[in-house]
Amino acid sequence: MPVNIGIEKYSHFGDCYKLSNGAVEVFVTKDMGPRIICYRFVGGTNMLAELDLDTKVSTEYGDWRPMGGHRLWHAPEVLPRSYMPDNAPVAAEVIGENSVCVTPPAEDKSGIQKEMLITLEPNGTKVTVSHAVTNIGAWPIEISPWALSIMNGGGTVIIPNEPFVSHDDYLLPARPLVMWYFTDLSDSRLRLGKKYICLSTDSAKKYPNKIGVADKQEWAAYHRQGTLFVKRFPYCDCCDFPDMGCNCETYTDGDFIELESLGALTLLDPGETAEHEEIWRLFKDVNIGNTDDSLDAAITPLVAQTEG
Repeated sequence: MPVNIGIEKYSHFGDCYKLSNGAVEVFVTKDMGPRIICYRFVGGTNMLAELDLDTKVSTEYGDWRPMGGHRLWHAPEVLPRSYMPDNAPVAAEVIGENSVCVTPPAEDKSGIQKEMLITLEPNGTKVTVSHAVTNIGAWPIEISPWALSIMNGGGTVIIPNEPFVSHDDYLLPARPLVMWYFTDLSDSRLRLGKKYICLSTDSAKKYPNKIGVADKQEWAAYHRQGTLFVKRFPYCDCCDFPDMGCNCETYTDGDFIELESLGALTLLDPGETAEHEEIWRLFKDVNIGNTDDSLDAAITPLVAQTEG
């Protein structure tokens, strides 16, 4: 089925580009952003969060609003640069038969221009999200494109561990597991298993927890009410990544949870661009159970379908 692209008002987020292929639909905001505010099966529940527009983080550059959905930041995280407001309308255009490009106003204070290109395949659930940050300033800057998805609460982030290798066969470490000063490894929302690391929401626990890893398996997932959202993103052994080597991070606070990927740290001369790509897919009727083994049995064949 060809991709249908049109403009519709969506919830309290104003005018959006809607991309639909009969299987899934994606809503990309025009009145603010760049944001992807909805990704769902047709007739299904949004896998991305939809937050009110009143919550804000006040900075010297204005009020930044979480809003929900999927956004583009630049790492390492620091106030106020990372929290540049993205509340203004974006320049948006349809590219070809199945893509929408959204470009917000230039961040004159940070010297950065963002851009997102969203492409929905004609069949299936595959969405490609291309993120770009360009140095529009007068001197070099070192940054990483940072793709953050605020997920609809009530689910579980799933991050793969490195495949098991015996101590007899290999002695060097596999990857970093990075903690923040507020990270709590004893938190019941966090499960450190043999094959997976899982972080779930808990509306009663209104305090943050966060971890990051070098995800050499190049995927992470979010499971909610029987639907599995898988995002793929690159890892390179020869690249430096922010936050002590992380290309994948997850953060939760109450019902709020994010699944994040990061591009390589890049020194951009004026006029140069760093790019970072995620590929998304959805799967229905997935029961992950309560153990590493049941989780592995449920998602391994599905993740295999996202390769290539």
